[in-house]
Amino acid sequence: MEFLVTHNIPFFISCIALVLVVEQIFYLRKKRFLPGPTLVLPFLGNAISLVTNPTKFWDLQSSYAKSTSLGISANYIVGRFIVYIYSSDLSHKIFSNVRPDAFHLVGHPFGKKLFGEHNLIYMFGQQHKDLRRRIAPNFTPKALQTYTDIQQRIIIKHLESWCTKSRNNSIPLRILCRDMNLETSQTVFVGPYLNQEARQRFKIDYNFFNVGLMKLPFDFPGFAFRNARLAVQRLVETLAGCAEDSGKQMKFGEEPKCLIDFWMLENIRESAESSFQYSCREIGGHLFDFLFASQDASTSSLLWAVAYLDSHPHVLQRVRDEVAKYWVPESNRPITGENLREMKFTEAVAREVVRIRAPATMVPHIAEVDYPLTEEYVIPKGSIVFPSVLDSSFQGFTEPELFDPDRFMEQREEGRVYKKNFLAFGAGPHQCVGQRYAINHLMLFIALFSTLIDFKRDRTDGCDDISYVPTIVPKDDCRVFLAPRCTRFPSL
Repeated sequence: MEFLVTHNIPFFISCIALVLVVEQIFYLRKKRFLPGPTLVLPFLGNAISLVTNPTKFWDLQSSYAKSTSLGISANYIVGRFIVYIYSSDLSHKIFSNVRPDAFHLVGHPFGKKLFGEHNLIYMFGQQHKDLRRRIAPNFTPKALQTYTDIQQRIIIKHLESWCTKSRNNSIPLRILCRDMNLETSQTVFVGPYLNQEARQRFKIDYNFFNVGLMKLPFDFPGFAFRNARLAVQRLVETLAGCAEDSGKQMKFGEEPKCLIDFWMLENIRESAESSFQYSCREIGGHLFDFLFASQDASTSSLLWAVAYLDSHPHVLQRVRDEVAKYWVPESNRPITGENLREMKFTEAVAREVVRIRAPATMVPHIAEVDYPLTEEYVIPKGSIVFPSVLDSSFQGFTEPELFDPDRFMEQREEGRVYKKNFLAFGAGPHQCVGQRYAINHLMLFIALFSTLIDFKRDRTDGCDDISYVPTIVPKDDCRVFLAPRCTRFPSL
């Protein structure tokens, strides 16, 4: 037996070497003339560098893509060939061709395994159109006003708490913003149907999910990816229970108090007219889609808003002056939807924050076929394609490296002129259905934070460098000194 094993070792080594060579050849055949690493580790590819230092990994990928006129680069991660898109025009081509015979939006390189196959982002054609039509009543002006009232109460409560925590010491805002956003999302989406105990479980499970997003997709017991996948299942079940409770209340004629109420009202109406009705489990899954889309992206934008307002005091003062025309803390009334529509400069600040620091820097898609992206290059079937939202944001705009909210004011209208380069909310059939809600939330935070708080960054070398967690945030988690600007926080 020992003789057989000993004499077979060279054979085994030869087989392994052959596999590695074949894998390398397949990678190079797909890569062709695209810039990117020439040699990659077997199977893992460059996954280790992606996980250990994602900022460096994506910066390098962007540099590769910018080095050619095509604006494309290549790499290899966990057995998958990837194509990185720098060009705005080519990114639009990806976004506009989400269909069975072109590209499949996945939201995360291994998202289908993590989120489940019936997620909104994996839908095509008429099924996708019908769902978006049925979601639309959740974002009418009446619904948005309901959410605006909720958002302000929670933001003010957390701002007061942050000032208490600071007390002449600098504090990092990332986790605080994330917790505030989680409470906001929970309350806006499912309101009274989630008790305090459920909220705590929700917070723990969402943290499992967040950690798993940034880990390798090893679906084994004890691994972060497995914990994340199981956490998603529990979160969806919790949200499904909220949908069921909401449906009972809406059948009794109660006024909608949160997003799930507006959705269940539409579900009941549709059922009466056409016998079509989503199950509570389906709605719970789609609510999780909303949570995933809004939670970490919003946290990213709030942190960058604070960072840029601190470094641009003239912008901060203009925001404070504009807000004061429509709202003062002493009024003890909420900012209305009409007030928000009048705050043109505050909205311009919000849009500039999202442009210059697009929270989800890339939106991964899977090539369902060999797709001719350009006359020179065909994306191989099965490739993961990354249109770069962040890179697009620096194309076309006047002096794009500058933080300049005036570019979005009506005198310049760069948001309209360079609309194709503003991809923070996507483009094509899967463009974000809740973008007005997201902009409102960022505007409310900017207005309330600027008006109620005096703040100053605790600056260190590299504090504004980009860190992926998984959306982008300041490297120092936006550490600031805080103090109240008013004698008493408003009670709404």
